[in-house]
Amino acid sequence: MRYRTLGGGLRVSAVGLGAMPLSIENRPDEARALATVHAALDAGVTLLDTADSYHLPGDEPGHNERLVARALASYGGDTADVLVATKGGRGRPADGSWTVNGSPRHLKAAAEASLKRLGVTAIGLYQLHKPDPAVPFEDSVGALRELLDEGKVRLVGLSNTDTDQIRRARAILGDRLVSVQNQYSPAVHDSDPELRLCAELGLAFMPWSPLGGISRSSLDGSSKLAPEGFAAFHEVARERGVSPQRICLAWLLSLSPTVLPIPGSGRPETIRDSAAAADLVLSAQELARLGHWTADA
Repeated sequence: MRYRTLGGGLRVSAVGLGAMPLSIENRPDEARALATVHAALDAGVTLLDTADSYHLPGDEPGHNERLVARALASYGGDTADVLVATKGGRGRPADGSWTVNGSPRHLKAAAEASLKRLGVTAIGLYQLHKPDPAVPFEDSVGALRELLDEGKVRLVGLSNTDTDQIRRARAILGDRLVSVQNQYSPAVHDSDPELRLCAELGLAFMPWSPLGGISRSSLDGSSKLAPEGFAAFHEVARERGVSPQRICLAWLLSLSPTVLPIPGSGRPETIRDSAAAADLVLSAQELARLGHWTADA
């Protein structure tokens, strides 16, 4: 496993585990879910991404956080270097929608609840799940700053934000803002400006749903390959004798040294394959075939 730096010199695995599929629709049973987290840890993964809203609609808020905590507690190896990143500011009511609540009162209460579910004295990385259009952005970020000042969270990140919001949060949080988590994949490039800004500022960029265009996300209810328009990833994978998903993650890692993909997984086999991407270095010729660019280009 190769490692990268996440703000303040904190060293984490170059590929993390997005734990969301272990708690939402079509989730595995608990034994397989725990085995998946344990397989990630065995493979050298030290970044686990969760959120209080990763649960079935209207049921068991915080399910994924409790699951991650149980997985760490039951793991036979050393977990001292594992960073658990969680998020607050979204909800999942019974109708299956994703609500947003970025009020300072809600974020502080959500962080307190996450602390208890994770069984820690301070959350390693706490992320604003999504800006709330009904709440001034500075108010939401101010709540994160207060959580930092109180020692309840160690580092702060943003999710689903634009370049203006990143700069405004940076002005409030300084170097305690360490990451941005936006959707990014071969199929979704909307966050090119945010990726480049993160490279400029030295912030970790954590693509969620990073395998889009190569395989469907767990939110699509299927893991079938979707090669149309992305044949080069499948061709390079065949030549290398590895999965297209592994090629995709290696491609993402090549974009910038600040990129930290967090692929979701519901099986031990898939996270082991994803973790192996950290050690796969693509050639210049392969990157050209895949449509390579770099964040400083």
